[in-house]
Parts: sequence; C-alpha cells; structure tokens
Amino acid sequence: MGSAKKSSNAERKARIEEMRRAERARERRNRILTIAASTVVVAGLVVGGVVLVNSQSDKSDSASDAKGGSGDSGHFVTGSDGVRTWTGKLSRTHVTGTVTYPMHPPVGGNHNPVWLNCNGNVYTKAVKDENAVHALEHGAVWVTYTDKAKKSDVDTLAAKVKATPYSLMSPYANQTSPIELSAWGHQLSVTSADDPKVGKFFETYVQGKQTPEPGASCTGGTM
Repeated sequence: MGSAKKSSNAERKARIEEMRRAERARERRNRILTIAASTVVVAGLVVGGVVLVNSQSDKSDSASDAKGGSGDSGHFVTGSDGVRTWTGKLSRTHVTGTVTYPMHPPVGGNHNPVWLNCNGNVYTKAVKDENAVHALEHGAVWVTYTDKAKKSDVDTLAAKVKATPYSLMSPYANQTSPIELSAWGHQLSVTSADDPKVGKFFETYVQGKQTPEPGASCTGGTM
C-alpha cells in the first residue's frame, strides 16, 4: 500500500514537473513571438515614416517645380576685379518647364536636364535660360549681348568663343549691360570686347574651380 502511494506521488510529481517544463517552454515561445511582433511593428512604423517623409518631400519638390522657382537665394557681391559673385544658394535640381531666375542672365539654379551645347557654340538667336544654366554647371562661360553692343565687339567675342571649348554665346535682351560674361555663380559686365577683364574671365572660369561638374560634356546636348 505504502509502495503504491509512493509510486503515485512520484508519478504526480513527474506530471507536475512536465507541466511546469511545458509552461516554461510556452512562456519562452510567447516572449519570442512578442519580441518578433514588436520588431515587425517598429520596422513597419520606420518604413512607413520614411515613405511618408519621402512622399512629402516629393510633393514639396513637385510643388516647387510647378511654381517654376529657381531654388536660389542670396545676392551678388562685386569684387575689386569687377566680377560679381553670388553669395548664397544656387540650386541644381533638374526641372522641366520655365524657371524664374533672380538674376539675368542666370548664373545658376534649377535647370533643364539637357544642357545647351557649349563647345565654342555661337548662337545668333536667344537660347533658353534653363539649358544654358546646365551648360554653366558643366564649367562653361556664357557670353551674352544686347542690341546696344557694337557689331565689332560681337564679332570679336564670337571669334574668341569659337576658339574656346566650354564656352557659348547668344543674344540676350533682358540684361543691363551691353555685354555680360557668366559662369556658375559669377558674372562680369563690360562695354567692350577689348576690355582685358574679358580674357581674365575666360582664363579663370572656363572649367574653373567654381564648376559643379568639371569635365562633364559640352556636346551632345541641345542646339
């Protein structure tokens, strides 16, 4: 009788211990599942947040593009050499459509994805600012002139441009000086092609240190 009771107690203890082991195992599984679920939720929140931020950013960029903003801020500061340097931000986002620039001719800012050919190209008709700005990004110097510029000066500058890779030239009505030389972030006004500052500007800014994309092509763009 005593032996049977001992056996029964032993079996009961064994079952209890087995139940405890099973319970501990279930608790461990539940903890693992809880941690995994929490990780998934957190990851989902992070991804969702990134998507939301990117979506808002895309909407903001699209809105900015739709308004035709150049993305520029700042102003010109004139140096002792007469060169005006833009102090502030010059955006470099590719946009389609017309862009409103804070300076004329523009020396930087949002621009068309296709650059204007600038391998010594002389254009006899006005070109689009958005394509010309992209050429400046590639390190080109852009010579522009109004109908107040002397024909002899226009001819002299055209010859210089034709002999200079990474340069271009075109008429430009909306500028204050008869002749302007523009590079990315820099601009010079002159009244004569014989001004020694012209040669210095070419020497300094054709593929100069200001170039955002040095070595980028000046051919294969748009005419």
